[in-house]
Amino acid sequence: MRLIPVLTALLVAAVLYFVVVERDRLAAFAGNGAAEEVSEENADVAAETETDETPETSKLIRVVAVRSEARTIDSAVVLRGETEADREVEVRAETSGLVITEPLRRGSSVSAGQELCRLDVGTSTAVLAEAKARLLEARARIPSAQASVAEAEARLEEAKINDNAARKLSEGGFASSTRVASTAAGVRAAEASIQAATSGLESTQAGIESAQALVAAAEREVDRLTMVAPFDGLLESKTAELGSLMQPGSLCGTVLRLDPIRVVGFVPETDISRVNEGSLAGARLTTGQEVTGQVTFVSRSADPQTRTFRVEVTVPNQDLAIRDGQTAEIMISADGAAAHFLPQSSLTLNDEGTLGVRIVQDGGIVAFKAVDLLRDGIDGIWVGGLPDKADVIIVGHEFVIEGVHVAPTYRELDQ
Repeated sequence: MRLIPVLTALLVAAVLYFVVVERDRLAAFAGNGAAEEVSEENADVAAETETDETPETSKLIRVVAVRSEARTIDSAVVLRGETEADREVEVRAETSGLVITEPLRRGSSVSAGQELCRLDVGTSTAVLAEAKARLLEARARIPSAQASVAEAEARLEEAKINDNAARKLSEGGFASSTRVASTAAGVRAAEASIQAATSGLESTQAGIESAQALVAAAEREVDRLTMVAPFDGLLESKTAELGSLMQPGSLCGTVLRLDPIRVVGFVPETDISRVNEGSLAGARLTTGQEVTGQVTFVSRSADPQTRTFRVEVTVPNQDLAIRDGQTAEIMISADGAAAHFLPQSSLTLNDEGTLGVRIVQDGGIVAFKAVDLLRDGIDGIWVGGLPDKADVIIVGHEFVIEGVHVAPTYRELDQ
């Protein structure tokens, strides 16, 4: 138990001895050790400096670049759009009347010419019967008018004979000039009778044509009482209810044709030259369904607001799985193009506002190259307009200008 205090006292005495008596030697020993450590650190830093930097490169701007090589890609035109029915018609009433047929169920299949709504006949048949009666009456007047013309022509012939005989007798001195004048007057009266009879015949024929027009109008009015499907399709809405009063323009029902179906999108003016009628195209719906078809329409006139052009792709839809109004991503095939895959952050603008990238040329000189955006994605973009091989600056390109010398560090870019 007494040994521990003794050892503690000896240890404290030794420490005090070195601190007080041997203080100079202890300080010299500590200084030599620190100097050796500092010398070793300076030597390592100098070695690293000699390895990574030379007096020339230490003054250059450091940038990060990638060695990119062009690859041929399918430069499809990608745009968003929606599906549209191939045909859509709202069947509306052309006349007024009460609906006398049961409504068809919404979603029903209908055939061309199938009855959708029928209105009460009302007085339409009576008007038609009256028009037909007037037509018959007008036609019955034709024989009488024709007989009047024939009678007038016979009287004219008789008057001409009498006038000719009177003239010959007058030349021989056997008839007076009064008789000649009387027969001449008879000829003129007969000619006037012919004109009157001919006018009567023409009036009768005009009456027939008027009666025929009335019959046609009455028949058309009767036909308007029945509204039919203009083509094979589906009923988008239930037809008019039984007993409802319809006026001209009232909706009977809406008919859609979904086979084939159209996928419609709008192409920007920068890509419209790459889209042609007849090109193969595909579409991916929001449901994940993928379909293929052909471009059947490319608008020649741009939308005045968006400066885009309407494009239609026709797609088969025999099972009617595709509905009207679904959102779709459209891909229209175009000629392949050489492109570089780069991060979106590598894009920049020059002083003129041109979109491009900055590259490292031989000798570490920076140059600006304009590019064309071909396709974009989550991981990067595909651009054209660069040489087949290019060292593209992806970090530090905003801090250098064309003609500046740089010290690039290269790294791999995941594609």
